[in-house]
Amino acid sequence: MSAPAPVSTRPRRAPDGMSRPLRVFAWLSFVAEVLIIGTGGAVRLTGSGLGCPTWPRCTADSIVPTPEMGIHGVIEFGNRTLTGVVGILALAVVLLIVLRTGGRRALAPTLWFAAGGIAGAGAALALGIALDIPAGPLANGVLLAAVIAAAIRSVRTTSTRQDLVMLAWVVLIGVVAQALVGGITVLTGLNPFIVGFHYVVSVVLVCVTAAFLVRMNRPDLPRETAVPAWLRWTTRAAVAAMTVTIVFGILTTGAGPHSGDADAGRSGFDAELLEHIHAWPSYVLFALTIALVVGAWRQRDRTPLLARWSIILLGAELIQIAVGLFQARNGLPILAVGIHMVLAALTAAAMTAVVLHLTRPVTGGVPVDTRDASEARAGVGA
Repeated sequence: MSAPAPVSTRPRRAPDGMSRPLRVFAWLSFVAEVLIIGTGGAVRLTGSGLGCPTWPRCTADSIVPTPEMGIHGVIEFGNRTLTGVVGILALAVVLLIVLRTGGRRALAPTLWFAAGGIAGAGAALALGIALDIPAGPLANGVLLAAVIAAAIRSVRTTSTRQDLVMLAWVVLIGVVAQALVGGITVLTGLNPFIVGFHYVVSVVLVCVTAAFLVRMNRPDLPRETAVPAWLRWTTRAAVAAMTVTIVFGILTTGAGPHSGDADAGRSGFDAELLEHIHAWPSYVLFALTIALVVGAWRQRDRTPLLARWSIILLGAELIQIAVGLFQARNGLPILAVGIHMVLAALTAAAMTAVVLHLTRPVTGGVPVDTRDASEARAGVGA
């Protein structure tokens, strides 16, 4: 009798052969998107929104802050610098997923588009300076157009894992667009509505990077609904309640004391009234999430990952409610407000994971329940 084959101790690859570098950069991209919400919050909460009064330069004569600008210039410039890091990570994810799905032949056009976009942005910047027109927005617009064109071509020519390719490009487009929105925010003197929109886009990018992580760690198979209709509708209602909560939270902040600069205007709304309106949908969200947890737990043998993520979502909401009540009753302390902003993005990411686990793969010959349970034991989809 022949000896049994040795058991391999090598770490298992992600489904569909996703490489370790891709997984690492995808996680780094998610972390960076969350982190920049924290640094952006620090800019606003410390009154550093106009620490660099011009854009894309920090001052009319300097790219970096000068000693005379003090800590506010350092904080604002640090946030701008992190934007570059976020962009590099997003680009790395795009290049790695394009290489994984299409090989070097698909990667070459992407690199050409990148080189062309950078060259075009540089030319637009030089032209803007020469003509004494806003050079930063012009250069950013050219770069954004190049990224969008590259994304359209890449998605159209991709035959495998088109979902991941599209999500990666959405993040990169969003990062480039966010740089433009950030510049407009500075040029408009921190208009509260533009600042609010800036935050909304940041939360959306956190959700998209979270969706990439979930989808990256599961096989590329057709999927079917795994939960009863009432649970699907409960989840949709919870998503709607979360959206309303975040929107009114932004409006509340726009009417409150943390404007980002002493001279920045406010929205003019009644901050105390908005504070209450912001709280109401959050309680509705919490109640709906409890129902979601109960429903997911009752069928945890079929959808263990849904049960896990619904519990995580409920825990995040509990912390959010506690932080929200604390800051409202203690005069909106800066640290608590900053934590509340970051937790909102993480809660939205958890909701994204919940929504994506309402389905399960349709497999031939392998019971779907067995596959889902094995994924849960391996931590897939986390």
